[in-house]
Amino acid sequence: MTYTGEVTPGGPSDVRELAGLTLRKMSVSQMHNNVYLLTCTATGEQLLVDAADDPERIARFIDEGTGRLGHLVTTHQHWDHTRALESVAAATGARTYAGADDADGLPVAPDVRLEHGDTISFGEVVLEVIHLRGHTPGSVALAYTEPDGPTHIITGDSLFPGGVGNTKNEGQSFESLYADVTSRIFDRYDDDTWIYPGHGGDTTLGVERPHLAEWRERGW
Repeated sequence: MTYTGEVTPGGPSDVRELAGLTLRKMSVSQMHNNVYLLTCTATGEQLLVDAADDPERIARFIDEGTGRLGHLVTTHQHWDHTRALESVAAATGARTYAGADDADGLPVAPDVRLEHGDTISFGEVVLEVIHLRGHTPGSVALAYTEPDGPTHIITGDSLFPGGVGNTKNEGQSFESLYADVTSRIFDRYDDDTWIYPGHGGDTTLGVERPHLAEWRERGW
């Protein structure tokens, strides 16, 4: 596998071929926001996760796949993940999705308000929606399980290498986020599950699991 998950703003995307799905990752903005493009191998239908910034670069990113976009998911309402949302949604006509409890805080009202346990289908690909409360009320992660293979989870700003997302601001809750991340991700998925966060490099549950007690003790 040549995929590393290490991308930089202005640099090339990284591409990972999965069973039934091509995953592309790139970074935009000074905040190093990750943007993900998922392409169904069988049909070429595409889904983009987090139109964070730089709509022109995102348009070229979409063209790296099949050049068309049918689905646009926002993991959470924070401004750094939504700056290009209105432009990309208008340019592509893609169906938009976001967590129900974050929907009213977005610059574009989503066509679909997601709840925990929902699924999103595009082509022959099915993603499971995981609601992770604490970083924002309606943060969602997206899980894809390869046939006879591991699971891949795009976690937004709820889970990173080394810990859960930021919960230091008003309205955020470490207790809630830690509880959801442990019960809805670590307790459900195996160590080979790959984590694709909203900023920076990737990790796996196997790498992070030994540190759960440490995260709980330090409170972040």
